[in-house]
Amino acid sequence: MDVDRAAADDSMRSISREEVDWDAVFEDQLPRIYNYFRFRLGSDPLAEDLTACTFEKAWRARDRYRRDAAGFSTWLYRIAHNVGVDHLRARRPHAPLEAALEVAADSTPETEAERGSNFARLARLMTSLTERERELISLKYGAALGNRAIAELTGLSESNVGTILSRTVQALRSQW
Repeated sequence: MDVDRAAADDSMRSISREEVDWDAVFEDQLPRIYNYFRFRLGSDPLAEDLTACTFEKAWRARDRYRRDAAGFSTWLYRIAHNVGVDHLRARRPHAPLEAALEVAADSTPETEAERGSNFARLARLMTSLTERERELISLKYGAALGNRAIAELTGLSESNVGTILSRTVQALRSQW
């Protein structure tokens, strides 16, 4: 975790319900929550919808945030996790996953096409992972959280998070 993110997390932990600067929270956490959902679910429009839902739920529940129970970003990621779980529970399959591979991409420059191809490849590889491994990869690389924050969110030890992530990344690399 870089110094700026560590400082942001520390400042988020020290705020109380009354002191939350929602503009700052939105600016700092929106890309991270969005990327969490994007990695987790592999869909940009869905990631946008679930990110919006997460911030709406956080706003509505803002008076229930307890600084003594968890850091603010931890609380926000717990809401995001629950939004994702609710979505996955309610989702009904409409088409096989293979059909998503044949969706035409917009005309983009070559770098965007390559990035999209790599992302699709990663999404396919992630389907072979367990639910816990996908969750940890999404938190680590999609939301850019450190192992300590992931451990707080998942209830695993920090060293266990690191071990699982290391093994999972090695497995993904071997399949790449």
